[in-house]
Amino acid sequence: MKEKKCKFSQLNAIYMQKLSFIVLLIAGGLSAQSKYNYLDAFGTGFYPTGSTPTRSASGQPGPEYWQNRADYALSATLDEPSEKVSGTVEITYQNNSPDELSFLWLTLDQNLFRKESRGNLIVPINGSRNGSDDPEFNGGFDLKTVELTSGKSVRKLDYIISDTRMQVFLPQPLKPKGGVIKFRIAFNFTIPQYGSDRMGIADTGKGKIFSIAQWYPRLCVYDDIKGWNAEPYLGAGEFYLEYGDFTLNLTAPASHFVVASGELLNPSEVMTPAQLKRWDAAKSSDQTVVIRPESEIGGSQTGKTLTWKYKITNSRDVAWASSAAFIIDAARINLPSGKPCLAVSAFPAESAGIIGWGRSTEYTKASVEHYSEKWFEYPYPMAVNVASNVGGMEYPGIVFCSLRAKRSGLWGVTDHEFGHTWFPMIVGSNERLHGWMDEGLNTFINSLSTDAFNNGEYKSPKPDLHRIGKFMTRDALEPICAHPDNMKEDHIGELLYYKPALGLSILRQTVLGPDRFDRALKSYIERWAYKHPTPYDFFRTMENVSGEDLSWFWRGWILNNWKVDQSVESVEYVSNDPKRGATITIANLEQMPMPIFLEIKYVDGTSVRQNLPVEIWQRNTTWSILDNSRKEIEQVTIDPDRVIPDVNSQNNVWKAKR
Repeated sequence: MKEKKCKFSQLNAIYMQKLSFIVLLIAGGLSAQSKYNYLDAFGTGFYPTGSTPTRSASGQPGPEYWQNRADYALSATLDEPSEKVSGTVEITYQNNSPDELSFLWLTLDQNLFRKESRGNLIVPINGSRNGSDDPEFNGGFDLKTVELTSGKSVRKLDYIISDTRMQVFLPQPLKPKGGVIKFRIAFNFTIPQYGSDRMGIADTGKGKIFSIAQWYPRLCVYDDIKGWNAEPYLGAGEFYLEYGDFTLNLTAPASHFVVASGELLNPSEVMTPAQLKRWDAAKSSDQTVVIRPESEIGGSQTGKTLTWKYKITNSRDVAWASSAAFIIDAARINLPSGKPCLAVSAFPAESAGIIGWGRSTEYTKASVEHYSEKWFEYPYPMAVNVASNVGGMEYPGIVFCSLRAKRSGLWGVTDHEFGHTWFPMIVGSNERLHGWMDEGLNTFINSLSTDAFNNGEYKSPKPDLHRIGKFMTRDALEPICAHPDNMKEDHIGELLYYKPALGLSILRQTVLGPDRFDRALKSYIERWAYKHPTPYDFFRTMENVSGEDLSWFWRGWILNNWKVDQSVESVEYVSNDPKRGATITIANLEQMPMPIFLEIKYVDGTSVRQNLPVEIWQRNTTWSILDNSRKEIEQVTIDPDRVIPDVNSQNNVWKAKR
């Protein structure tokens, strides 16, 4: 008993000494300016749940993961004079969930362009990219029939339309774990001139270019996270869709060339013999082959039409474009498996030329080949780039890019839109709720593909992360994880694209290293290909594959708008003698921790660097290191290469007084 009491007394004395020291530190103000709390940054309980039957704690789909399926048979006709599309869609919907479904939710995106739509009513008086540019335009779907089909029998279905959603009531509940229903909808709509920067009509010297997207009723996703994902489409948020197979019969004036998602099934029926010969030649050519030159534009046959047939499998959507003005060229895409694939470009004469769309197919081919080799093979038979009045928008197998884009601008938008094949066409995240999961990851992989393209033809200079970090963590910004419709429109570019991409680049270059990061990201793509991951599935996969707890990073950079501010607090020689070494004290003054990159320069002109892991901040606000060089120090700098998004460069440097 005496021995135990003695030990307790010693511990108590030590504790009181530490407490007194802490009081002195606070009184002395050594840490008074720091906002950093290591319990907030490194606190446990980051993940809201453990493993579930559908989602593993390791970031993989669970043993009972399920998702529903929607197959579409689409027929549509473009009426050029009236600028209308009319068509039918037959949907085969399979309920793989464990739940009985008594109704279905569909999205009617064209209803955004009705004057009274929620999306239109929240457009500010100074305008928005997310609305039509014509205040008098009144679009939206006109639904002719909504009917259940079973063999030869047809039965009308009851439904309610609420803004951009439609709830369809089933006569009998759809059985779980494999129940199938087939129904058909006839529809038409007037095409907006500028449809929320996602579709529209461009006037050119030799005809209009019709870029057609979000053009048919589509199933909302029913998932294991929240059931029906039936949020209204307001324009800023993008999409969340089920996978399935699509067939398309697209009828347009005979003077038009029609491009679409997937494989063209009937080229011999819609091309001239000369065009067909060039089309076949392009399939084995690494150089761009002109399929339809400018000299073959025109020759409209009044009143006559052609039907173009396309097919795409395991896709979440389809889009198309049609124009009499299209020049068409193409080249082979070389995929790792050897599977045939064709890069195709469709553009007007005004966009042609070596500084413009004359290189579009080269860009498309290079982009798709890079991502296929590095991350996951491109899954579609064609990659089509369409010159449009849309600034840049992605769909499976086809993208719309500005017809005015040139040089690096055309490379950048082409590479970005085709990069979306991987996020979210292959990795089917919920863009409507988590826009950064597709835009941010895509913008990140774009930076690597741009460095690789043509030996760095369009490679950007190395960024100054101090300047960028200060801008991207300013107080006015919402967190990256905020709902896209809950962000200021002016902030979307930063929060969905650039800030998450910057964060991933920091993880790759300064935290994990390229090898571990790339392996983890590739595993994420492979695990969630054609499935529906959440942010936490991404976080878990990156951590489990890399072997690092990154909760401090996700918490600060994604879930909160925390700043980084590292400071050199002091440099003191031991006993005031440089020959006995020096104590260098650094501090973390803002809420987010980061590793430390330290450079020490000496009076004799030599220098050393020392890197410290982020773990020094797990239980400290300040940290001291002993420099044993026994030299007189000229300068100490935190982050000399400016690779950390530090908001205050002024306190990163200590200089000796002379």
